[in-house]
Amino acid sequence: MKVLDLALATLRVSKRAAGVVQVTMSRPAVFNALDEAMIAELDTVFAALAADDAVRVIVLAGEGKHFSAGADLQWMQRASSASLEWNLQDARRFAAMLARIESCPKPTLARVQGAALGGGFGLACACDIALAADNASFAVSEAKFGILPAVIGPYVINAVGKRQARRLALTTSRIDAAEALAMGLVQQVLSLDNLDAAIDKVASELLVGGPNAQREIKTLFAQLEVGPITPEVRELTARTISRVRGTDEAREGFAAFMAKRPAAWIPGA
Repeated sequence: MKVLDLALATLRVSKRAAGVVQVTMSRPAVFNALDEAMIAELDTVFAALAADDAVRVIVLAGEGKHFSAGADLQWMQRASSASLEWNLQDARRFAAMLARIESCPKPTLARVQGAALGGGFGLACACDIALAADNASFAVSEAKFGILPAVIGPYVINAVGKRQARRLALTTSRIDAAEALAMGLVQQVLSLDNLDAAIDKVASELLVGGPNAQREIKTLFAQLEVGPITPEVRELTARTISRVRGTDEAREGFAAFMAKRPAAWIPGA
């Protein structure tokens, strides 16, 4: 895993288990607030992990008491006095980083404890799965500062639906882990002491699936919308499954099932 050799100022990258890498935001003094350096490093690290065949699952975590308090206030102050062009390029880098995480071909897991605010909320939404400690709280807080959750907006809407996203953005109200679970923002809520065990369990479940199949799932699902199943959608799904059925991974998967043995892609198989 070459990414373990990267020199990073705002992140820690560690091997959590065979095939599982954890990316930990490491600015606990400012509650892992996002700034230009962290955004750049997240983009670099996720690009490297996506290209590393040894990596099967990526866990995104925050060091200390909180997952991420969102935008660093000094970063926002710099933005408020900068030119429109500077702000546009800066926002594009933030948007590209979130897209990098959301489109990562490997399954991604957010490990959320404490506060996940603003951009931190967006990071949780950009991951495929989010597990939260029962002390977690969430807010789309940008309007409090006279700005809006523009870049994270599509990810919030995809995670909780447009009506809930609009309510959260307009009111800036902070919700607890139980409400986040009820609206589908997170998939499990556990005590802080049990959070890591739950993360490891989900990661082990993800390792059972074929890596190419998981890549195909993410690619296909990104093209599907809630709504009518049109002839074009039916054709897309038929062409996708017909192509994937003929892959080496599919042949190995069926052979392993028939032989009652672990598939070759499972670590330790």
